[in-house]
Amino acid sequence: MTRFSERTLTEVPTPVPLPPAGPTLALTSAATAVALMTYTAPMVTLPDIAAALHTPLSAQAWLLNGTPLGLAALLLVAGSLADDYGRRRIFVAGTLALGLTTVLGAFASTTWLFTLARIAQGAASAALLASSLGLLVHAFPTPAGRLRATGVWGAFVSGGIAVGPIVTGAMPNWRLSYVVLGAAAVVVGSVSARALSESRAPRGGRPDLGGAVTFGLALVALVAALTLGRDGWLRAPVGLLLLASVVLLALFVVVERRAATPMIDLGLLRRPRFLASSAGGLFTGLAVIGLFSFLPALLQQTMGLSAMDTAWLFLLWSGLSFAVALQARRLSGRVPPRLQLALGFLLHAAGVLTMLGSVGSGSWTRLLPGLVVAGVGSGLLNAALPLLAVESVPAQRAAMGSGAQQTFRYIGSCAGVALTIALATSSGGGLARGADIAMVVSAGLAVVAGVVVGVLRERG
Repeated sequence: MTRFSERTLTEVPTPVPLPPAGPTLALTSAATAVALMTYTAPMVTLPDIAAALHTPLSAQAWLLNGTPLGLAALLLVAGSLADDYGRRRIFVAGTLALGLTTVLGAFASTTWLFTLARIAQGAASAALLASSLGLLVHAFPTPAGRLRATGVWGAFVSGGIAVGPIVTGAMPNWRLSYVVLGAAAVVVGSVSARALSESRAPRGGRPDLGGAVTFGLALVALVAALTLGRDGWLRAPVGLLLLASVVLLALFVVVERRAATPMIDLGLLRRPRFLASSAGGLFTGLAVIGLFSFLPALLQQTMGLSAMDTAWLFLLWSGLSFAVALQARRLSGRVPPRLQLALGFLLHAAGVLTMLGSVGSGSWTRLLPGLVVAGVGSGLLNAALPLLAVESVPAQRAAMGSGAQQTFRYIGSCAGVALTIALATSSGGGLARGADIAMVVSAGLAVVAGVVVGVLRERG
């Protein structure tokens, strides 16, 4: 009897303790904020960086697009690796790598070296961003806890966007700001290595390297085509790059259908929630990030504002976005994330349209009402997107769901930045008219996005 009891006791499974929720939320939010600060660092220092690196206007899109290119190329594979091999492991590695690559960017002496450093920053950011939501889903297993955690995390996306230009503009030069941001990432990564608990949802099999290579090359070809298109869309190199991106994307689909452990389950594209999450991310990059990444540099060139003046001006937009995202979780019990996305896009469109003519007028005060309205819209987007990303996939694939949504976001960002610069600088009427054209296109894309996510109804 004694032996039976002892054997029975030893066979009772030991409950897996949940990770400490507070440190997990604090560290993932801090790392996310640092990643977004490095992402937005060139927004207000683009003229200085271009002058230091002797970057012509036609190549300045690469200075902005390096990080989103790295993000878009690796977010999917980073999410899958995090689920399979450990979210804490990928998160810590990504945060430390972000610190190292950001410091290396400070010492870049040419446009291409700086662009390569930015692409590496994007790859490192992909690892920490994709794994962070997986860590949060594991640490906050209840719907209420997940709602709160994703709301705070989304707010820190806006917070990083808000603080990044201020920190960069306050530094004596842009190179020092990269050293400071790199050191901050190393500190967060070092603390995370000791404070976070590991979690995973392994599927078995090998990493989907074929999918990662074909998808990454397709993005490089697309961004290169959009960047070169500024000098003429009918030129042979542009057409060949666009054709290459289409062929590589088709090859990616074939690889994913045959892979034992694909980066993304293509069957998810039949789920309205996943489609809404993906479309929301894509149009956020196209309409919102694309415009606001280049608009600060445009204002410096047309209105003579300093980097710090521009940073404070855009803090109105990004600061409101942070505040709204932090409080928007209170809406989620009454308003579905999909409808929050639709409302956010429509507010962005309304805000941008009120800014028409402001660049030509030479008065920065003309921008204020539009920045307020667009900031509220951006806050709703940043609050709804992470919640919809983790709700649109099974809980054990949260990192993959996060990676998928953010991949579309930064694909849109790459295309949006290149499109904005092309529209703003190619107009025969000068930068002021070009800025108005870019704003109208941004508003139109946001309206389309609002309609698309609004009609994608969730199924029971």
